[in-house]
Amino acid sequence: MKKATYSLPKILSAFKIEALNAMQEASIAASKEHDNIILLSATGSGKTLAFLLPIAEQLDPAKKTTQALIIVPSRELALQIEQVFRTMATGLKVTCCYGGHLRETEENNLLEAPALIIGTPGRLADHIRRGNIALAGIETLVLDEFDKSLEFGFEEEMSFVVGSLPGIKKRFLVSATESSEMPRFIRMKDAVTLNFLTGEAAEALAIQIIKCPDADKLDTLFRLICYLGNRSTIVFLNFRDAVQRTSDFLKEKGIVNVFYHGALEQPERDSAICKFRNGTSNVLVTTDLASRGLDIPNIRYIIHYHLPSSEEVFTHRNGRTARMDASGTAILMQGPGEELPDYIDPNAVVITLPEQVEIPEKPKWSTLFLSAGKKDKVNKVDIVGFLTQKGELKKEDIGLIEVKDFISFVAIRKSKASHTLQKIKDHKIKNKRVKIEVAK
Repeated sequence: MKKATYSLPKILSAFKIEALNAMQEASIAASKEHDNIILLSATGSGKTLAFLLPIAEQLDPAKKTTQALIIVPSRELALQIEQVFRTMATGLKVTCCYGGHLRETEENNLLEAPALIIGTPGRLADHIRRGNIALAGIETLVLDEFDKSLEFGFEEEMSFVVGSLPGIKKRFLVSATESSEMPRFIRMKDAVTLNFLTGEAAEALAIQIIKCPDADKLDTLFRLICYLGNRSTIVFLNFRDAVQRTSDFLKEKGIVNVFYHGALEQPERDSAICKFRNGTSNVLVTTDLASRGLDIPNIRYIIHYHLPSSEEVFTHRNGRTARMDASGTAILMQGPGEELPDYIDPNAVVITLPEQVEIPEKPKWSTLFLSAGKKDKVNKVDIVGFLTQKGELKKEDIGLIEVKDFISFVAIRKSKASHTLQKIKDHKIKNKRVKIEVAK
């Protein structure tokens, strides 16, 4: 058998770990015996290394073609996996393919076939249609966070990509949650499942308590957010009407926030989550609808305004923070007479708020809404070009861009928003008149 294309002792040293964990060991062992593997393990538990090590064992440096493909739902995850692979120092070429930057850059990287390609479904499908990726030699396929890819609406593109691969011999499905749905196009026959989900809180998660003097916790919440500063924060409540009331109260007090719940129309949901994700708002007020499926990196605080109804709800809410290698804090607001659930450590740190608090600095980003999207043949490159040429923005004035099917959102410097809107109001994007305004 071909020798592995890595040195395990060097990898352990590079990642500053003494040994592989049980999940990683199990993944390597299963890969030697099985062709189809489902790996379930919590975010931050080392899943990436768990599937990259078996892949590296299979890669043949003598072959000058692409041998493995990893499909992920987001650019951030693609870049993270690429960084882990580079840290492994296999000496093999790896390339990331994702939306949001020039396709031509990736095309140049693909001219000399990388051994491993990591990409998002849409961009991979685009390269395949253009003939930029040599498919015949790809024998290993990984779908990381495949359930999220499906939640994000990538099933059609994923099906096309997977269906374009004629020589797949080994498949990894990787997720941080159990999913009952297994799309037919994945073709996972006789798969072995490695389930390392425990439901336990992440080690990087701190649990704290704040005692509220009144049954109405709104004033305490306001002071707590001021105390925490302008860090990314999700406030969980149990009822939709309470979400609206809380959001309105915070706005009246000068706290920029967005709200999110199941009664909102999809464009309203998209706008709220986009504004929270891109930094237009640092506070998201929501029901438990936001406790699953949202891909928002770097959330620092989870505030349980209402105590969670069950331990499972508590775990899923907290799963929005302390992700990957990041740390996070979950804060429970305990009102008069409220008993903390048994699963909360009674010795958790109790926060004491100062007498005087200051309203956090307002976010420096604003979000523009565009009435055009993928179905209108508008992409991120089109939007950047339009805003730099017609809106007189510099690239550093443009933040996160999200292109949906028929609408798009783009973050720009708040200080430039008025000038930019004035400049672009009479111009078309790709010969199409598009409504552009500050997102509601």
